[in-house]
Amino acid sequence: MAVSGRFVLLAAAGAVAVVLFPGAAAIFGWLGILALAAGADLALAVSPRSLRLQRDVPESSRLGEEVRTALTVHNLSGRTLHAVLRDAWQPSAGARDSVRRLTVPAREARQTAGILRPERRGELRTAHVTVRSFGPLGLAARQRTIPYPGSLRVLPAFHSKRHLPAKLRRLRELDGNASVQLRGNGTEFDSLRDYVRGDDVRSIDWRATARRRDTVVRTWRPERDRRVIMVLDTSRTSAARILDEPRLDTGIEAALLLGMLARGGGDRVDFLALDRRVRARVDSTAKGNLLSRLVNAMAPLEPELVEADLSLLPGVIASVSSRRSLVVLITSLDAGAVEEGLLPVLPRLLARHVVVIASVRDPALDELRAARGSAGDVFRAAAAERALLDRAAVTAQLKSMGAEVVDETPHELPPKLADMYIRLKASGRL
Repeated sequence: MAVSGRFVLLAAAGAVAVVLFPGAAAIFGWLGILALAAGADLALAVSPRSLRLQRDVPESSRLGEEVRTALTVHNLSGRTLHAVLRDAWQPSAGARDSVRRLTVPAREARQTAGILRPERRGELRTAHVTVRSFGPLGLAARQRTIPYPGSLRVLPAFHSKRHLPAKLRRLRELDGNASVQLRGNGTEFDSLRDYVRGDDVRSIDWRATARRRDTVVRTWRPERDRRVIMVLDTSRTSAARILDEPRLDTGIEAALLLGMLARGGGDRVDFLALDRRVRARVDSTAKGNLLSRLVNAMAPLEPELVEADLSLLPGVIASVSSRRSLVVLITSLDAGAVEEGLLPVLPRLLARHVVVIASVRDPALDELRAARGSAGDVFRAAAAERALLDRAAVTAQLKSMGAEVVDETPHELPPKLADMYIRLKASGRL
């Protein structure tokens, strides 16, 4: 049972009457009137057990978009329903007007609309709907929480999609109108043309030169149908927030841009998310839209508060492809995590694949390093300098072993990783 503000006002008015006409009879008389009115109102209220609910929620939405939902209430009783409803979405769903008033005539149905503006990616849920059914006087209500689960899958926003057209144009220049002259692994013969000063003499086609009696060189273009394997680290280091965004979400943005760019470049794209086990997987051989499969696989990912077991990496990648591939590992460059987890397995990966290590750098370190206003600022600047030096040392060690490293701020990581892919493609290393 619940009482309304109207009941409180009525009780307050009775208190004034009791003050004007003091006495036990007046007090008990007024209390009796209140109890009788509330009891009658409660008896005439529609029981929440006689209601049937129906929720209409889209299956998925992108982070940051408004989602319209609807809750239909079927009144199966013979009296009019005067109710207040609360749909118990979790706070990160960003529900507006979660508490709604509704009047439903007997044996009819009415729909009430709501708006969600999700504040985080993943599976958002509601477990129940609370119904408070008032009587015709609006003094007292029957209240019941009705279990009625619902969910909404919030997909990554993919803000870095704005970089995709420019990156695809650069790929088309490599693969179409502007053929590049290259030699090395991962290139295909494109055409013959006259020799120009500065061309690599190893590209001279001597048979064609003899036939035409003029120096002719071969031009090469990057091979298509290469394999790009993206590995996203979901261990504890991915939970760190940089610029008010988890490192994991920045890695998702980078993986989405790279995946769509590689697909546009004619390569096969695989995606893995792992820490101590594989959390998600997208296979390049599967049918359907790649972007849809990627965002649906990435949406429920959350940082796991465990250390990553990167010793699994060679075996997992071997199960994806036995061919030479581009392996992009999106992880942290923290010295301890790299030395204990990545360095022992990196030589095995480099022996078979081209490896790129991508990581998010906190721009706050540069700001702290520049501050010198007080003794506390100096200590913080020293700590930031030490962290950046450790990061630079790790980067240099990885590069000396043969890996490529992309270490950028959250806004710069997706386009810089895409640029690295284009450079590798242009140099014929894929």
